[in-house]
Amino acid sequence: MTMRVLSVRGALPEHRHRQEEITESFTTMLVEDTVNRGIVERFHRNVCVETRHTVLPLEEYARLKSFGQSNDLFIRAGVELGARAVVDALKDVGLTPADVDYIVSCTVTGLAVPSLEARVAAEIGLRPDVVRLPLVGLGCVAGVAGVARLHDLLRGRPDGVAVLMSVELCSLTLQRDDTSVANLVASGLFGDGAAAVVAVGSEHALAQSGDPARPEVLASRSRLYPDSERMMGWDVGSGGLRIVLDPSVPDLVRRHIGDDVRGFLADHRLTRDDVGWYVAHPGGPKVLEALQDALGVERDALGMTWDSLRRIGNLSSSSVLHVMADTLAHRQLPPGSYGLMLGMGPGFCSEFVLLRAPGGER
Repeated sequence: MTMRVLSVRGALPEHRHRQEEITESFTTMLVEDTVNRGIVERFHRNVCVETRHTVLPLEEYARLKSFGQSNDLFIRAGVELGARAVVDALKDVGLTPADVDYIVSCTVTGLAVPSLEARVAAEIGLRPDVVRLPLVGLGCVAGVAGVARLHDLLRGRPDGVAVLMSVELCSLTLQRDDTSVANLVASGLFGDGAAAVVAVGSEHALAQSGDPARPEVLASRSRLYPDSERMMGWDVGSGGLRIVLDPSVPDLVRRHIGDDVRGFLADHRLTRDDVGWYVAHPGGPKVLEALQDALGVERDALGMTWDSLRRIGNLSSSSVLHVMADTLAHRQLPPGSYGLMLGMGPGFCSEFVLLRAPGGER
């Protein structure tokens, strides 16, 4: 064991809306009836999202006139939401910002220089010598990749404390002049939120806990698929971030993920039968169904992910961390059982993290 996850906490904006309310707002105020309402309703219904959180009240989005306005709001609200997630996660295990040796941040829904974790450092009191690692551009996969990077960092500092902070304000990226299928799907799928993970190296005093809700991280793996750069991402223009989302993403998942997972597990003398629980990113219904096919599992195996999609939508990099928080809080993980954390994102790429609940025979 080289890293122990101590705490995972999510943070959501105060504005919570039913999907029907968002559909009404999107069609009347944002795209201003340039798209057939029935088509929008169908896309929004098909993504299996019931409620989402947004950083602004719905009626205020029509007042955002430029990318600059949206990005300024991204920075202000992102710092507040990210700081709340980090402080809550640290308090949960009796640590303070002054205890943090490394902070990794991830976002893809706005631009900030200095990066968000530098601004949060000043807000919450991180040490002046804290080591920062901002991850930008990884999109939905960054939650899993961020946990993997914590693992990499703590291998070199086994007595250290590391934090991952994810902040995604997807609602600020919606394009009101984009009537593409990708933008219509995004308008029904993505929500706003943040999350934080606190982890320690194997020689830290808190690493000795036998609590099953504090899993060990054993290994990670990254996969980048060739000739897939236009599958997912942003086109950046004067109006902001315009989504790129190829409908063949589920096919790519079916084609690659099963073999990649089998190879990853085999390198650790495991098979898929040894995996007792999954922490998967809720990319959307078609992606989740493809993931189930690729993994050879039933819907119940990804039940926490489906439930998160229903309650809060897809939060890009923050989503898988909310799923992880729900899993650790609400599932009884058998001692010694193995878990697999996984996600996909722009590149096109995937990330895998092998987890194990403490205890049991080794």
